[in-house]
Amino acid sequence: MSTQPHGNFEGMIHNIQRHQLFKLTLASGVVLSGLFGLRALQRPAIAIDSQTVTLQFEGMVGEQPFACGQTYSLGTSASPMTVTDFRFYVSEVALLDAEGNEVPLILQQDGKWQHQDVALVDFEDKTGACTNGTPDTRAQVIGSVPAGDYQGVKFTLGVPFALNHVDSTLAPSPLNLTSMWWNWNFGYKFARIDLTPAAAQSRQHGAESDSHGDAEKTNEFQGFATHLGSVGCQMDAAQAPVVCSLPNRADVVFTDFDLTQNVVVADLAALFATTNVSENQEDTALGCMSSPADGDCAGIMQTLGLPFNDLPVLEQTFFSVK
Repeated sequence: MSTQPHGNFEGMIHNIQRHQLFKLTLASGVVLSGLFGLRALQRPAIAIDSQTVTLQFEGMVGEQPFACGQTYSLGTSASPMTVTDFRFYVSEVALLDAEGNEVPLILQQDGKWQHQDVALVDFEDKTGACTNGTPDTRAQVIGSVPAGDYQGVKFTLGVPFALNHVDSTLAPSPLNLTSMWWNWNFGYKFARIDLTPAAAQSRQHGAESDSHGDAEKTNEFQGFATHLGSVGCQMDAAQAPVVCSLPNRADVVFTDFDLTQNVVVADLAALFATTNVSENQEDTALGCMSSPADGDCAGIMQTLGLPFNDLPVLEQTFFSVK
């Protein structure tokens, strides 16, 4: 009997076994490859080293430290004035590296002084004439950046548009201060700096009642209020503004700033250097409410480096490095 068919049968079995072994090996490789790939995806990302930094501010009036209840000679008239409020918002803080690149400062979300990329700087302490403020003060902005060599700092005086027109009664701190809110303009006062004559018997004008009513449009209580904010905002009764013709947010840049040694000085003497704070333009709010129709704002806006009608935009001098 011939053995050829039996040999062919054994060959077929051998080929089938080799084919199955190949498929098993291939499947195993796919499974192992998938497992290694999954493990690679699950591998924790390498953390980028970061550092916590503090940007320090200081309230000054010329060579004198600011304090509630103190009298200072301010403006072109060197008028004796008592400051009854001194607060402002800063936002979009960034550090500058050696090449001048901006590295955003990620603010600590402390639930009181800082929210998202906005921080409140508050020099008043509700003592003396500062009856409209709060007892706590804040003169620093704290956040983190990737570890590196930073040589400058940049920030904006003001609140970003996206946060500027929210309901302050529902907003988180520090955007919940109604004393820093304009009801009539549905936006924040980026800065509030109120002066009253040192000899005045009443300090009531600093209260302002958070409105743009008669208290701001009469000289019943002599003084000078500076409230910086966006104006010319298009809105209706049902919706928040969609655009403001005059944002009035001031950018401040210091290319040579050492965070371990320098502080940012906010100087009221510089702010009012070209303004007569003992006078008020007729038929306008007391002081400067950021209106382009109010000539009392001209010198202040130029000091802040902001446009004002046809006047040239100057480099800001309100902030300086110490």
